Amino acid sequence: MPKAIKVGLLGLGTVGGGVAQLLVQEKQRLSAYLGAELILYRAVDLRPELAQELGLAEGVFTTDAQAVLNDPEVDILVEMIGGLEPARRFILQAIAQGKQVATANKALLAAHGAEIFAAARERRVSIAFEASVGGGIPLVRALRDSLAANRITSCLGILNGTCNFILSRMTAGGEPFAQVLAQAQEMGYAEADPSMDVEGRDTAHKLAIVAALATGRQPNLADIPTEGITRITPLDIQFAGEFGFKVKLLAILNNQGGTVEARVHPALVAQDHLLASVDGPFNALHIDGDWVGQVLLHGRGAGRRPTASAVAGDVLDLARDLTAGCAGRVPPLGTAAQDGRVLPLAPLQEALCRYYFRFTAQDRPGVLAAISRVLGGHGISIQAVIQKGRHQAGPVPIVMLTHQAQEAAVQAALKEIDALPVIAEPTMLIRVA
Repeated sequence: MPKAIKVGLLGLGTVGGGVAQLLVQEKQRLSAYLGAELILYRAVDLRPELAQELGLAEGVFTTDAQAVLNDPEVDILVEMIGGLEPARRFILQAIAQGKQVATANKALLAAHGAEIFAAARERRVSIAFEASVGGGIPLVRALRDSLAANRITSCLGILNGTCNFILSRMTAGGEPFAQVLAQAQEMGYAEADPSMDVEGRDTAHKLAIVAALATGRQPNLADIPTEGITRITPLDIQFAGEFGFKVKLLAILNNQGGTVEARVHPALVAQDHLLASVDGPFNALHIDGDWVGQVLLHGRGAGRRPTASAVAGDVLDLARDLTAGCAGRVPPLGTAAQDGRVLPLAPLQEALCRYYFRFTAQDRPGVLAAISRVLGGHGISIQAVIQKGRHQAGPVPIVMLTHQAQEAAVQAALKEIDALPVIAEPTMLIRVA
């Protein structure tokens, strides 16, 4: 049997602790699968009580990260501490020493992936990051390996379980956002500070990684237009249903041969689309390739066990290459042609799609005509209208679905419409996927 493969693990939090448990409890089976002994050799955290809780062997636990990073016996470093620093510094240090690296750190890869991937290529080591997008769903391997023969023309993703749970509950029960968010926090689906999730930033991190895998070049995270779900109301979900749609927070990538489009925002998804049936805390990525056609990957996108499963899978992949003497065999993004240049993204103002508008207007003659004149003046064509009668004094909703229009024209039209004296509130806009 080849030499033992020794793993150093940084961070024993929710997922890191799950990785430690999996490597310890399943050591015999994983070693047999690998054909070499796979050992959790060192584990780092600042809480010594975790050593006993996780069943770590004597001498495995330490509070000193440098003792692991500088140990030549460590073959694979697993970074599970999260955040940008010191995670970035630790990973670059491990790469410089020739260690293989596995990480689930989506924020780090979205912000500094180009630097980390370049260092790995130069040192000819591998960096594995399956768990950074989609938890236990094998999205990274699918894009980097299984679909490598394809030009990926589009990806539509539900990549945040918190937002999908909230929108699913709002759809099923008609409850407002704040009420469902509180339920999600009580059930452990949302953090005490949920802003990273509900404002779309977590999804944007994941989309940056998906875009890099699909194109071979890393986008600037700041170039990805990002909107969250905090303005979505049960009323909008109800009207979307009347038009035949569901509301989802989507990561959208379009790569039709010219400039690449990447954006995150709530979107209307047709009820017969595969993504419309993805509810609760589940994630999914709908991929379109020029040879394979449409592929849907679906599963639990977060949680201790699914994410630990993905990290352990990465460890096995890295260990396989080590036992075969071919570490660094696959470039981080799968392509040897990666040139280090930033992936340029088309500005949101150039986007073309259909739109949902909900105007809050005074219930009087001529209002619909006034709105329609403004839209027509900007080249925006109306496909369908829902106008409800007034049940009590005050403004009423007028809801429209448009044909395809350009974002810049839509924004100019809504600015003009919202200035009309008959409009009581800013117009609600949701794009159609």
